[in-house]
Amino acid sequence: MKVLLTGCGFIGRNIVYALADNGIEAVVIDSVEGTENFSLPGCSFYRCDITDLDAVGKILDEHSDIEMVIHSAMVSSVAGSVKEPYEFYFNNVIGSLSFVHLLKDRGIRKIIFASSASVYDDVPGFMVTEHSPMKPRSPFGRSKYIFEMMLRDFCNAYDMYCIALRFFNPIGIDHFYNTRENKLPLKTGSNLLEQIIKVYTGKDSRFVINGDDWNTRDGTCIRDYIHITDLAAANAKAVINFDASFKKAGPEYTNYLSLNIGSGVDVTVKEFIIAFQNIVGEKLPTYTGPRRIGDIGGSYANIQLAKKTIDWEPCYRVEDAIIDRYSMLY
Repeated sequence: MKVLLTGCGFIGRNIVYALADNGIEAVVIDSVEGTENFSLPGCSFYRCDITDLDAVGKILDEHSDIEMVIHSAMVSSVAGSVKEPYEFYFNNVIGSLSFVHLLKDRGIRKIIFASSASVYDDVPGFMVTEHSPMKPRSPFGRSKYIFEMMLRDFCNAYDMYCIALRFFNPIGIDHFYNTRENKLPLKTGSNLLEQIIKVYTGKDSRFVINGDDWNTRDGTCIRDYIHITDLAAANAKAVINFDASFKKAGPEYTNYLSLNIGSGVDVTVKEFIIAFQNIVGEKLPTYTGPRRIGDIGGSYANIQLAKKTIDWEPCYRVEDAIIDRYSMLY
Protein backbone atom coordinates (compact mmCIF):
# COMPACT_ATOMS: atom_id res chain seq x y z
CA MET A 1 0.00 0.00 0.00
CA LYS A 2 1.18 3.52 -0.81
CA VAL A 3 0.04 6.58 1.14
CA LEU A 4 0.46 10.30 0.47
CA LEU A 5 1.33 12.19 3.67
CA THR A 6 1.19 15.96 3.88
CA GLY A 7 3.38 17.62 6.48
CA CYS A 8 6.77 16.54 7.77
CA GLY A 9 7.02 18.55 10.98
CA PHE A 10 6.85 17.22 14.53
CA ILE A 11 3.70 15.16 14.01
CA GLY A 12 4.15 14.32 10.34
CA ARG A 13 7.67 13.02 10.69
CA ASN A 14 6.65 10.65 13.46
CA ILE A 15 3.78 9.42 11.31
CA VAL A 16 6.35 8.63 8.62
CA TYR A 17 8.26 6.50 11.12
CA ALA A 18 5.10 4.61 12.12
CA LEU A 19 4.13 3.96 8.49
CA ALA A 20 7.62 2.71 7.65
CA ASP A 21 7.64 0.46 10.74
CA ASN A 22 4.41 -1.11 9.48
CA GLY A 23 5.67 -1.63 5.93
CA ILE A 24 3.53 1.15 4.47
CA GLU A 25 5.20 3.12 1.68
CA ALA A 26 4.80 6.86 2.09
CA VAL A 27 5.10 9.74 -0.34
CA VAL A 28 5.67 12.83 1.79
CA ILE A 29 5.21 16.47 0.80
CA ASP A 30 6.04 19.55 2.86
CA SER A 31 6.80 23.15 1.95
CA VAL A 32 9.67 23.48 4.45
CA GLU A 33 13.15 23.82 2.98
CA GLY A 34 15.17 20.63 3.33
CA THR A 35 12.27 18.22 3.13
CA GLU A 36 13.68 16.74 -0.07
CA ASN A 37 16.85 15.81 1.85
CA PHE A 38 15.00 13.68 4.37
CA SER A 39 15.60 9.97 3.78
CA LEU A 40 13.88 6.89 5.14
CA PRO A 41 13.77 3.45 3.51
CA GLY A 42 10.61 2.91 1.47
CA CYS A 43 9.61 6.57 1.49
CA SER A 44 9.84 9.43 -1.00
CA PHE A 45 10.06 13.10 -0.01
CA TYR A 46 9.20 16.22 -1.99
CA ARG A 47 9.38 19.90 -1.16
CA CYS A 48 5.92 21.01 -2.21
CA ASP A 49 3.15 23.20 -0.83
CA ILE A 50 -0.34 21.66 -0.88
CA THR A 51 -1.64 24.89 -2.44
CA ASP A 52 0.60 24.32 -5.49
CA LEU A 53 -1.89 22.07 -7.24
CA ASP A 54 0.24 21.68 -10.38
CA ALA A 55 3.17 20.39 -8.33
CA VAL A 56 0.93 18.10 -6.30
CA GLY A 57 -0.59 16.81 -9.54
CA LYS A 58 2.85 15.93 -10.92
CA ILE A 59 3.67 13.99 -7.75
CA LEU A 60 0.40 12.10 -8.06
CA ASP A 61 1.25 11.33 -11.69
CA GLU A 62 4.62 9.96 -10.60
CA HIS A 63 2.96 7.85 -7.90
CA SER A 64 -0.26 6.80 -9.56
CA ASP A 65 -0.67 3.87 -7.14
CA ILE A 66 -1.37 6.10 -4.12
CA GLU A 67 -4.52 4.73 -2.47
CA MET A 68 -4.97 6.98 0.54
CA VAL A 69 -3.96 10.38 1.95
CA ILE A 70 -3.04 11.37 5.50
CA HIS A 71 -3.51 15.13 5.64
CA SER A 72 -1.48 16.48 8.56
CA ALA A 73 -0.03 19.65 7.02
CA MET A 74 -1.25 22.46 9.24
CA VAL A 75 -0.38 25.59 11.13
CA SER A 76 -0.76 24.62 14.78
CA SER A 77 -0.89 26.92 17.81
CA VAL A 78 -3.85 28.09 19.84
CA ALA A 79 -2.12 31.24 21.05
CA GLY A 80 -0.58 31.93 17.63
CA SER A 81 -3.94 31.63 15.92
CA VAL A 82 -5.41 34.35 18.12
CA LYS A 83 -2.65 36.72 17.00
CA GLU A 84 -2.61 35.71 13.32
CA PRO A 85 -5.99 34.17 12.39
CA TYR A 86 -5.56 34.77 8.65
CA GLU A 87 -2.61 32.39 8.42
CA PHE A 88 -4.56 29.64 10.16
CA TYR A 89 -7.73 29.97 8.12
CA PHE A 90 -5.83 30.26 4.84
CA ASN A 91 -3.61 27.22 5.44
CA ASN A 92 -5.93 24.97 7.43
CA VAL A 93 -9.15 25.71 5.54
CA ILE A 94 -8.71 27.39 2.15
CA GLY A 95 -5.50 25.63 1.13
CA SER A 96 -6.71 22.30 2.44
CA LEU A 97 -10.05 22.63 0.61
CA SER A 98 -8.36 23.09 -2.78
CA PHE A 99 -6.05 20.18 -2.03
CA VAL A 100 -8.87 17.78 -1.15
CA HIS A 101 -10.84 18.90 -4.21
CA LEU A 102 -7.84 17.87 -6.31
CA LEU A 103 -7.79 14.49 -4.60
CA LYS A 104 -11.45 14.04 -5.43
CA ASP A 105 -10.84 14.87 -9.08
CA ARG A 106 -7.95 12.38 -9.17
CA GLY A 107 -10.10 9.58 -7.78
CA ILE A 108 -8.41 9.38 -4.37
CA ARG A 109 -11.34 8.93 -2.04
CA LYS A 110 -9.84 7.76 1.27
CA ILE A 111 -8.58 10.46 3.63
CA ILE A 112 -7.24 10.45 7.17
CA PHE A 113 -7.36 13.96 8.58
CA ALA A 114 -5.27 15.29 11.47
CA SER A 115 -7.91 17.11 13.48
CA SER A 116 -7.69 18.39 17.05
CA ALA A 117 -9.25 18.04 20.48
CA SER A 118 -9.55 21.84 20.47
CA VAL A 119 -12.88 21.43 18.63
CA TYR A 120 -14.60 20.38 21.88
CA ASP A 121 -16.56 22.45 24.37
CA ASP A 122 -16.17 22.17 28.16
CA VAL A 123 -17.99 19.14 29.53
CA PRO A 124 -18.72 18.05 33.12
CA GLY A 125 -15.90 15.84 34.36
CA PHE A 126 -13.70 16.90 31.41
CA MET A 127 -13.79 13.53 29.57
CA VAL A 128 -14.97 13.96 25.99
CA THR A 129 -16.33 11.37 23.61
CA GLU A 130 -16.70 11.83 19.88
CA HIS A 131 -20.32 12.82 20.54
CA SER A 132 -19.46 15.54 23.07
CA PRO A 133 -20.55 19.08 22.12
CA MET A 134 -18.12 21.07 20.01
CA LYS A 135 -17.31 24.71 20.62
CA PRO A 136 -13.79 25.63 19.48
CA ARG A 137 -12.51 28.74 21.29
CA SER A 138 -9.63 29.77 19.01
CA PRO A 139 -9.08 30.32 15.28
CA PHE A 140 -6.95 27.16 15.26
CA GLY A 141 -9.74 25.08 16.78
CA ARG A 142 -12.33 26.68 14.52
CA SER A 143 -10.19 25.97 11.44
CA LYS A 144 -10.16 22.28 12.38
CA TYR A 145 -13.90 22.26 13.08
CA ILE A 146 -14.71 24.01 9.79
CA PHE A 147 -12.59 21.62 7.77
CA GLU A 148 -14.09 18.58 9.45
CA MET A 149 -17.52 19.83 8.35
CA MET A 150 -16.21 20.37 4.82
CA LEU A 151 -14.81 16.85 4.71
CA ARG A 152 -18.09 15.42 5.92
CA ASP A 153 -19.89 17.24 3.08
CA PHE A 154 -17.33 15.97 0.55
CA CYS A 155 -17.88 12.42 1.77
CA ASN A 156 -21.63 12.71 1.40
CA ALA A 157 -21.51 14.36 -2.03
CA TYR A 158 -18.57 12.67 -3.74
CA ASP A 159 -18.54 9.10 -2.43
CA MET A 160 -15.43 9.76 -0.34
CA TYR A 161 -14.44 8.27 3.02
CA CYS A 162 -12.71 10.02 5.89
CA ILE A 163 -11.38 9.24 9.34
CA ALA A 164 -10.76 12.41 11.35
CA LEU A 165 -8.26 11.73 14.13
CA ARG A 166 -8.76 14.30 16.88
CA PHE A 167 -5.31 14.62 18.39
CA PHE A 168 -5.01 15.66 21.99
CA ASN A 169 -1.62 16.99 23.22
CA PRO A 170 1.37 15.17 21.68
CA ILE A 171 4.64 15.28 23.62
CA GLY A 172 7.97 13.44 23.67
CA ILE A 173 10.13 12.05 20.92
CA ASP A 174 10.44 8.90 18.84
CA HIS A 175 12.10 6.11 20.81
CA PHE A 176 14.48 5.30 17.97
CA TYR A 177 15.23 8.80 16.74
CA ASN A 178 19.01 8.40 16.99
CA THR A 179 18.95 5.29 14.81
CA ARG A 180 16.68 6.66 12.08
CA GLU A 181 18.20 7.59 8.75
CA ASN A 182 17.54 11.28 9.28
CA LYS A 183 19.30 14.31 7.76
CA LEU A 184 17.04 16.98 9.20
CA PRO A 185 17.19 18.81 12.55
CA LEU A 186 15.24 17.44 15.49
CA LYS A 187 11.56 18.45 15.50
CA THR A 188 9.85 18.57 18.89
CA GLY A 189 6.86 20.88 18.50
CA SER A 190 5.91 23.73 20.83
CA ASN A 191 4.02 21.80 23.49
CA LEU A 192 4.02 22.05 27.29
CA LEU A 193 6.99 19.70 27.67
CA GLU A 194 9.09 21.79 25.30
CA GLN A 195 8.22 24.95 27.24
CA ILE A 196 9.37 23.24 30.43
CA ILE A 197 12.56 22.03 28.71
CA LYS A 198 13.40 25.66 27.84
CA VAL A 199 13.20 26.59 31.51
CA TYR A 200 15.18 23.55 32.60
CA THR A 201 17.97 24.30 30.11
CA GLY A 202 18.07 27.99 30.99
CA LYS A 203 16.65 29.33 27.72
CA ASP A 204 13.68 30.77 29.63
CA SER A 205 13.87 32.14 33.15
CA ARG A 206 10.65 30.61 34.46
CA PHE A 207 7.62 28.60 33.40
CA VAL A 208 4.35 30.53 33.17
CA ILE A 209 1.22 28.75 34.40
CA ASN A 210 -1.70 30.26 32.51
CA GLY A 211 -4.18 30.64 35.33
CA ASP A 212 -4.63 28.76 38.60
CA ASP A 213 -8.31 29.59 39.08
CA TRP A 214 -9.82 27.00 36.75
CA ASN A 215 -12.49 24.67 38.15
CA THR A 216 -10.11 21.69 38.43
CA ARG A 217 -8.61 19.74 41.33
CA ASP A 218 -5.64 22.12 41.70
CA GLY A 219 -6.84 25.15 39.77
CA THR A 220 -4.71 24.56 36.66
CA CYS A 221 -5.88 23.32 33.28
CA ILE A 222 -6.48 19.63 32.70
CA ARG A 223 -5.09 18.15 29.50
CA ASP A 224 -4.52 14.76 27.88
CA TYR A 225 -0.83 14.37 27.00
CA ILE A 226 -0.11 11.58 24.52
CA HIS A 227 3.31 10.24 23.57
CA ILE A 228 4.06 11.17 19.97
CA THR A 229 4.90 7.53 19.24
CA ASP A 230 1.41 6.48 20.29
CA LEU A 231 -0.18 9.23 18.21
CA ALA A 232 1.85 8.25 15.15
CA ALA A 233 0.92 4.60 15.64
CA ALA A 234 -2.76 5.57 15.55
CA ASN A 235 -2.28 6.90 12.02
CA ALA A 236 -0.69 3.66 10.87
CA LYS A 237 -3.52 1.69 12.48
CA ALA A 238 -6.06 3.91 10.73
CA VAL A 239 -4.42 3.13 7.38
CA ILE A 240 -4.30 -0.60 8.02
CA ASN A 241 -7.86 -0.83 9.35
CA PHE A 242 -9.44 1.93 7.26
CA ASP A 243 -12.16 -0.07 5.51
CA ALA A 244 -13.00 -2.28 8.47
CA SER A 245 -13.25 0.65 10.87
CA PHE A 246 -16.55 1.90 9.43
CA LYS A 247 -18.16 -1.53 9.83
CA LYS A 248 -16.87 -1.87 13.39
CA ALA A 249 -18.08 1.62 14.33
CA GLY A 250 -21.73 0.80 13.66
CA PRO A 251 -24.48 1.68 11.17
CA GLU A 252 -24.41 5.44 11.90
CA TYR A 253 -20.88 5.66 10.45
CA THR A 254 -21.15 5.06 6.72
CA ASN A 255 -18.39 7.24 5.26
CA TYR A 256 -17.17 9.62 7.98
CA LEU A 257 -15.66 8.66 11.31
CA SER A 258 -14.10 10.89 13.98
CA LEU A 259 -11.85 9.33 16.63
CA ASN A 260 -10.25 10.68 19.79
CA ILE A 261 -6.51 10.04 19.86
CA GLY A 262 -5.23 10.68 23.37
CA SER A 263 -3.82 8.84 26.35
CA GLY A 264 -7.18 8.67 28.09
CA VAL A 265 -5.57 10.11 31.24
CA ASP A 266 -6.26 13.55 32.70
CA VAL A 267 -3.24 15.50 33.95
CA THR A 268 -3.18 19.05 35.34
CA VAL A 269 -0.41 21.49 34.49
CA LYS A 270 0.86 21.39 38.06
CA GLU A 271 0.87 17.59 38.03
CA PHE A 272 2.87 17.63 34.80
CA ILE A 273 5.45 20.00 36.32
CA ILE A 274 5.77 17.75 39.38
CA ALA A 275 6.26 14.68 37.16
CA PHE A 276 9.06 16.46 35.28
CA GLN A 277 10.71 17.63 38.50
CA ASN A 278 10.61 14.10 39.94
CA ILE A 279 12.36 12.73 36.85
CA VAL A 280 15.11 15.37 36.60
CA GLY A 281 15.53 15.81 40.34
CA GLU A 282 15.28 19.60 40.25
CA LYS A 283 12.64 22.17 41.07
CA LEU A 284 11.65 24.57 38.28
CA PRO A 285 10.97 28.27 38.73
CA THR A 286 7.31 28.93 37.90
CA TYR A 287 5.04 31.94 37.74
CA THR A 288 1.26 32.10 37.64
CA GLY A 289 -0.03 34.42 34.95
CA PRO A 290 -3.50 35.17 33.56
CA ARG A 291 -5.56 32.73 31.53
CA ARG A 292 -4.80 32.62 27.81
CA ILE A 293 -7.44 33.64 25.31
CA GLY A 294 -8.77 30.50 23.62
CA ASP A 295 -8.09 28.13 26.54
CA ILE A 296 -10.67 25.94 28.25
CA GLY A 297 -10.52 24.48 31.73
CA GLY A 298 -9.79 21.02 30.52
CA SER A 299 -10.51 17.97 28.43
CA TYR A 300 -9.20 14.45 28.10
CA ALA A 301 -10.08 11.65 25.74
CA ASN A 302 -12.45 8.78 25.92
CA ILE A 303 -10.61 6.48 23.49
CA GLN A 304 -12.96 3.50 23.40
CA LEU A 305 -14.12 4.14 19.82
CA ALA A 306 -10.55 4.20 18.52
CA LYS A 307 -9.85 0.92 20.30
CA LYS A 308 -12.97 -0.62 18.76
CA THR A 309 -12.56 0.62 15.19
CA ILE A 310 -8.84 0.87 14.31
CA ASP A 311 -7.56 -1.56 16.95
CA TRP A 312 -5.37 1.07 18.60
CA GLU A 313 -4.59 2.00 22.15
CA PRO A 314 -1.71 3.95 23.73
CA CYS A 315 1.28 2.18 25.23
CA TYR A 316 3.16 4.97 27.01
CA ARG A 317 2.66 7.23 30.02
CA VAL A 318 3.42 10.91 30.48
CA GLU A 319 6.53 9.90 32.41
CA ASP A 320 7.76 7.84 29.44
CA ALA A 321 7.46 10.85 27.15
CA ILE A 322 9.36 13.05 29.62
CA ILE A 323 12.14 10.47 29.99
CA ASP A 324 12.48 10.02 26.22
CA ARG A 325 12.75 13.76 25.65
CA TYR A 326 15.05 14.32 28.64
CA SER A 327 17.43 11.65 27.33
CA MET A 328 17.98 13.73 24.18
CA LEU A 329 19.48 16.58 26.21
CA TYR A 330 22.65 14.64 27.02
